[in-house]
Amino acid sequence: MSGSAHGHTPAAWTGVIISFIGFCVAGVFMVAANVPGFWAGCGVILLGGVVGLGMKAAGLGMPKQSQAVAEARESATAAIKAAA
Repeated sequence: MSGSAHGHTPAAWTGVIISFIGFCVAGVFMVAANVPGFWAGCGVILLGGVVGLGMKAAGLGMPKQSQAVAEARESATAAIKAAA
């Protein structure tokens, strides 16, 4: 699983960091009983997802696997299962 490099891209890191900041903002304003601040934090959380998807669309995310890679992965998995 660790060999797949799932999420180790600039798009993923940026989206998660922005969403984390939004989560912290929403949490602070929830404790402070400030409803508009809470919803602003929720908006920042959603913004993180939008920014991450936009960066992925711009080519900064994980590339989709080609058909050759998918076939190689399937044959390797079948060979491992047959050896076991």
